[in-house]
Amino acid sequence: MRKWLLTLLLINFYFLSSAQPLEVTVSKITIEGNQKTKDFTILREINFRIQDTIDTEELSSRLKESELLLMNTGLFNQVKIYFQNWIAETSEVHIHIMVREAWYIYPIPLFELADRNFNVWWVDQKRSLERTNYGINFSHINFSGRADRLELVTKFGYTRNFSIKYLLPYFNNKQSLGFLMDVSYFQNKEVNYLTLNNKQQFFKEDDRFVYQRFKARAGLRFRPGLRQWHELEVSYNQNKLSDVVANDLNPEFFLNGSDFQRFFSLMYRFTSDFRDRRFYPLNGHFFEAEIEKDGLGIMNSRNGLTLKAEYSKFWSLSEKWSIALINRGKLSLQRGRQPYNDNRSIGFEKNNIRGYELYIIDGMDMAYTKSSLRFNLINKTVTFGKLIPIPAFRYMPLKIYLAFNNDIGIVNSPYRSIQNPFNNRFLWGGGIGLDFVLYNDKVFSLEYSFNHLFERGLFIHFNFNI
Repeated sequence: MRKWLLTLLLINFYFLSSAQPLEVTVSKITIEGNQKTKDFTILREINFRIQDTIDTEELSSRLKESELLLMNTGLFNQVKIYFQNWIAETSEVHIHIMVREAWYIYPIPLFELADRNFNVWWVDQKRSLERTNYGINFSHINFSGRADRLELVTKFGYTRNFSIKYLLPYFNNKQSLGFLMDVSYFQNKEVNYLTLNNKQQFFKEDDRFVYQRFKARAGLRFRPGLRQWHELEVSYNQNKLSDVVANDLNPEFFLNGSDFQRFFSLMYRFTSDFRDRRFYPLNGHFFEAEIEKDGLGIMNSRNGLTLKAEYSKFWSLSEKWSIALINRGKLSLQRGRQPYNDNRSIGFEKNNIRGYELYIIDGMDMAYTKSSLRFNLINKTVTFGKLIPIPAFRYMPLKIYLAFNNDIGIVNSPYRSIQNPFNNRFLWGGGIGLDFVLYNDKVFSLEYSFNHLFERGLFIHFNFNI
């Protein structure tokens, strides 16, 4: 420790005493602490290479950025990059990378809620254990040391699900091309067949499955740089619905009273990610645009063309204060009536407005903005020592933020708005919350929020990144 600190002080003294900006050459890169992760996987994520010439005024920021890039992979709990040695005569530097790997294997018993979020299950569904799933979820987020992800799921309970997914970030020498494959099969004895007063309506039969889904997809990823991705995916979808729903309860579920849906999809997505921390950003910006064509002319049971986009901006006001601004939108380019099941907007996946956790707002188009003013209450590392048998969990980075939230949005629903008063009107939600960031990539939020009706409640959100 003293040796590299002394080296750093000498470098700073030499740089500051020079009249002209200097350049250094990276002569050597060494890595410590990676038991599973391949060296070339780590070297792929940093922004310098051996024999790179770097202006000394940029060197410190380049090393700091590389630390953040490595942390954003989700493979490490801690990363430190520093000078190991510096040769003044030749202006060469030896840079050392120290990592502490995260836990990669999660062969855990599965117990999860089947509803859209915890709040719906707790309030609307009265904490019913019948609306839970159980089984085995095997996830390996660094299967071969190349940051490749393997996931096998066997699930029973409310939803019966069997699936396999594999993602390899790169397979070529330039480490720029990767691929993914995913096969899933779902069965349910209950289905959300309609939305009434912006609430889900369900139909259930105890002796048979009323909704069955099969999906197979494959895709290519092209990553030309550290912060940009291009993705192209093709998928086959086959869905079967109870004739009771298709004929009587909602003939528009698949449209025209159909109880069967089969189609191919083609999707392209572009991502540009300049956030400092992917899982809870404090600085930087993020942009993503996606266009998907459902129905490629081979089968006629689906015809949709949807454009989705997100632009988010994050910036620090001081050491403690920061602002988050997230903008998302969806536009249906195919303006004809769409199946009920493909008309989702607010209330599903990552699309939500605070204060509306108990509601869904369906529609062909949507736009909303989420903003937060955040204050860092706690920033520390909790050491459990030998109390935790798994070394990767013995050191827990912990950050707690106080958040002041304000969200606005609107959903356009030209066909199904009469029975759902939140459609086609201005939406507002906000409140105060506590955000807990554990192990850098696991976020738990406790929020007290209001909506435009001034309904209020305590809501829970979490993302464990498994």
